[in-house]
Amino acid sequence: MAITDILSAKDIESALSSCQADDSFNYKSFFSTVGLSSKSPDQIKQVFGILDRDKSGFIEEDELQLFLKNFSSSARALTSAETKAFLAAGDTDGDGKIGVEEFQTLVKA
Repeated sequence: MAITDILSAKDIESALSSCQADDSFNYKSFFSTVGLSSKSPDQIKQVFGILDRDKSGFIEEDELQLFLKNFSSSARALTSAETKAFLAAGDTDGDGKIGVEEFQTLVKA
């Protein structure tokens, strides 16, 4: 499954253009602009499955750093500060990774 099966290419382009500069990524505005916050729990789960590149059931820090590349191969990697802030926002149980329920909560925040 491709991310464009769930989200529109136009919304993806718009969301990516809003965070091209280093340290400009804001997960709340990104999720809103890309249209993910308005998707169903099942659709959010499908996106989680795409982001979970190693299929471990969690999105770890290295996968978060490459978060934007899931939306476009030409997108930049997140900076270390952005990655750590994103992880801290989503990792509610403190295990150092984001599970599917944590991701759904983060998207709807």
